[in-house]
Amino acid sequence: MTTTLPPSERTRSAPPRRPPTTRRRRNGDAPNRPVTALLVVASLAVLVPLYVTVAMALKSSSQAADGNAFSLPWPIDLSSFADAWRITDFPVSFTISVAVAAASVLGTLALSSLAAYAIARNWDRRVFRWSFFYLLGAMFLPFPVVALPQIKMTALLSIDSPVGVALLHIVFQLSFSVLLYTAYLRSIPMELEESARMDGASTWQIFRRIIVPLLGPMNATVGIFAFLASWNDFMLPSLITSDPGQQTLPVLQSIFQSKFDTNYNIAFASYLMAMAPTVLVYLFSQRWVISGVTQGAVKQ
Repeated sequence: MTTTLPPSERTRSAPPRRPPTTRRRRNGDAPNRPVTALLVVASLAVLVPLYVTVAMALKSSSQAADGNAFSLPWPIDLSSFADAWRITDFPVSFTISVAVAAASVLGTLALSSLAAYAIARNWDRRVFRWSFFYLLGAMFLPFPVVALPQIKMTALLSIDSPVGVALLHIVFQLSFSVLLYTAYLRSIPMELEESARMDGASTWQIFRRIIVPLLGPMNATVGIFAFLASWNDFMLPSLITSDPGQQTLPVLQSIFQSKFDTNYNIAFASYLMAMAPTVLVYLFSQRWVISGVTQGAVKQ
C-alpha cells in the first residue's frame, strides 16, 4: 500500500528550488591579448612612418641632414612645402594625377560591373564561365612581361600620354574588380530580377534600376582599390608617358632623389601633400569598404 503524505509534509520534505543563476562568459569578457598585441604592432607600423613623414616635412635642410629622423622639428620650417610646390609644379602634376585616377576609377566601375553582371547571370554558359577564368588568370601575369608590348602599342596608337595610362590602369584593375563584383552579385536574390522581368523590364533596365543601386558598398570597395592603384603608380606612367610635362605626381617626385644628394625635407613635404587625397578618399568611403567585401563573401 502506498501512503499519501499531507500537503504540509510534502512541502517540508521537498528541497527548496534555487533561482537560476546566470554565469558570465569569461572568454567573451576577457580581452584577447594576442590579437590586441598584434593590432598595436600593426598600428605602430603605420603611425611611425607617418610621424617620420610629418617630422621631416617640417624640418629645415640643416635639421633634415643630421640623420635623426625621429627628432622633433623645432623650430618648425614650412619652406619645404613651398619648394616642393614649385619644383614639382604641383598644380599641373596634381591635376594630371587626379584626372588619371578619376578616369581609372570611373572606367573600372563601369566596365567591371557590366562584365561581372554578365558573367554572374550567365554562369551556366561555357563562354562566360571561361571568360571569368581567363580574367582570373590575368591576375597572375607579371607586369614586366607585358611592359614592352604596352610601350610599343601605346606609341603606335598615339596614346603615349595620360590617356593611355588611364586606359591601362582600367585594364589592369579589371581582373580583381570582376572577381569582387561577381562574388557580390551572387549574393543578390534572383527574385528581384524575375519580378521586374515579369513586369516587362529589359535587362538594361534591371541592371540600371535594380542592380546599380544595390552595388553601393561594392562600388566603394572597387573604387578605392582602383584609386589607390592609379594614384600611387610610378612604373606605368614613367614608361608610357613620353612628354615630361604630362607626368603624374609620383613620377615627378623622383627628382628629389639623385645619385649624390637627396633633399629629404622637400621630398617628404611633397609626399605629405600627395598623401592627402588618398586619406580623404579613404575617410569618405571606408564605411562601405568592409561591408562590400563581407557581403560578397557569403551567398544568401
